[in-house]
Amino acid sequence: MHEGLNLVGGEWRPAADGRTFRRHDPAELGEIVGEFPESSAADVGAAVDAAVEGAAQWAAASPEKRADVLEAAARWLEERADPLVVELVREEGKTRAEAAMEVSRTPRNLRFYAGEAHRITGQSHPAGDGGIVYTRREPVGVVGAITPWNFPLNIPSRKIGPALAAGNAVVFKPSPVTPLLAQRLVEALLAGGLPPGAISLVHGGAEAGAALAADERVGAVTFTGSTRAGRAVHAAVGPSRRAQLEMGGKNPVVVLDDADLERATQIIVKGAFGLSGQACTGTSRVIAHDAVHDELLERVARAAEALTVGNGLGDGVDLGPLAADFQLEKFLDYVRIGEEEGAELVTGGRRLPGDGYFVRPAVFGAVAPDMRIAREEIFGPVLAFQRASGFDEAVALANGTDYGLSAGIVTRDTGRALEFARRSVSGLVKVNQPTSGMAMTVPFGGLKESSTQTFKEQAGPSMMLFYTQEKSVYISPR
Repeated sequence: MHEGLNLVGGEWRPAADGRTFRRHDPAELGEIVGEFPESSAADVGAAVDAAVEGAAQWAAASPEKRADVLEAAARWLEERADPLVVELVREEGKTRAEAAMEVSRTPRNLRFYAGEAHRITGQSHPAGDGGIVYTRREPVGVVGAITPWNFPLNIPSRKIGPALAAGNAVVFKPSPVTPLLAQRLVEALLAGGLPPGAISLVHGGAEAGAALAADERVGAVTFTGSTRAGRAVHAAVGPSRRAQLEMGGKNPVVVLDDADLERATQIIVKGAFGLSGQACTGTSRVIAHDAVHDELLERVARAAEALTVGNGLGDGVDLGPLAADFQLEKFLDYVRIGEEEGAELVTGGRRLPGDGYFVRPAVFGAVAPDMRIAREEIFGPVLAFQRASGFDEAVALANGTDYGLSAGIVTRDTGRALEFARRSVSGLVKVNQPTSGMAMTVPFGGLKESSTQTFKEQAGPSMMLFYTQEKSVYISPR
């Protein structure tokens, strides 16, 4: 069992009041992954104290130094890829293939942000007196990073990486579902030469997250998680500081009457049931044209039934367990809700026997737009089929939720695909691809209740703007 600790001012320490929590393997509930501090507001305050004190040293580091640290951290992760994959499977429940993909992508993220350290520039403008006005982009100071459990290496690296590249100190509060992988990422940064004062790590739950968001010494808070929690973060940050929020989704795939149904089935199953349905960009709705609806529903149900569910360390496993007890309860609750509202449970929706949070993925037919399983984020392997009589109705149904993260269409008609991209109220549009799976060099973010829509994450011209503040300097010739 791993004995986890907080990192404050370069010192690994327990919570001030001694509280701890344990993380169990979701595939083998009797196996304890580790014990970690249950941090209080006092622990968060100490972590911010240390970050404030260490921020100036890191801000003064050259772009080359910042880039070198991120590059060295990437190498550290690559050298330990095999044990990290096993730890990720045991802690979060991914399959080995899914874990390997995340472990290999995280170093690439850090290298991408290492390059950003060299690209932080300002502008110059002529002044009327023959002088010059130029702008400087400077670090905001301390960045709070609050991250989810479904990508415990990848998503934190997309927040901590650019924050450090810009010269900020970071206070990192990971999900209590995946504390071990969060600690590994911090260990990689320290091994890469990051000054200890430039990063603090505080484990724990909602109390720690709320304290971090509310601390006015934290100049910027970047958060990924549920819309409900994101609203609380946004309220705590207020208007005088900045927040970057990536939140929930209810992502549709529209399948038109000209679609290749075999290809459509593959796209839907991968998007809906990859990562056991626990991805914010995962497919949760299928909006199928009348002409193909029934056959497509049958094909997807058969494909779902053919998926192998089991411990992600096993061979040939397609779906690992759900990540936690609350995920299992939510899954079963929504299956019950769907049946009570009159949707047809075509397949799955039941817990499997054994010592783990294993379920059969659920496929519902006859889903009406006002049903909760068509409107609310479930964040699990539950797929709702809706029927459309034509293209316009399909677009309206796709846009008919409070969310706007990712949307897809399957069609051979390029014109209708482009029209769907124009009319879709979502930050990401996928044509003949799963709604999940994003390129690391492309801006990421949603619309409506899925995002604050202010600063994009992952890449793009607004990404580094979040982690820097602009200053205009006026110089006269005399």
